Amino acid sequence: MANEDKKDFNAMLNDSKDMPKYQTITDEKSIEKYGGSRMYFAPPIDYDKVMKLVPCGSVITVGKIREYFAKLSGADFTEPITAGIFVSIAAWASYQRTGDKTPYWRTLKANGELNEKYPGGIEAQKEMLEAEGHTIIQKGRKNIRYYVKDYEKILFELN
Repeated sequence: MANEDKKDFNAMLNDSKDMPKYQTITDEKSIEKYGGSRMYFAPPIDYDKVMKLVPCGSVITVGKIREYFAKLSGADFTEPITAGIFVSIAAWASYQRTGDKTPYWRTLKANGELNEKYPGGIEAQKEMLEAEGHTIIQKGRKNIRYYVKDYEKILFELN
């Protein structure tokens, strides 16, 4: 995100944008990819609430949060693009607050990958995760990416 220092992420977090809402998709490729046609949109604040549940020593992926919202709402899947944006908004909103912090660094991308769009980028997320005892591994030679080692073993379960 550009110009983060000039944006009020807490206002964005609390703007529901007419969500939650559902949409029926008709594109066959998307229906096949996501396993159904009923798509759910969760408001930004819901991502923040779920991210706050993840305790020290555990992590969660954006995909797991999306699965949880789909199950909770009775949809086939949760819209993936807004999910990524709203997770970033929750991270930046927490970063801008003096209290009531959200441990956003525990929310990972697919396959346990660190999120370069969080405040301070990969380096800051890596430091916070390592401070909580996690091992960060690097993959790739040219397109270097960072992951939490064995993240599957420490995934937080949403019920």
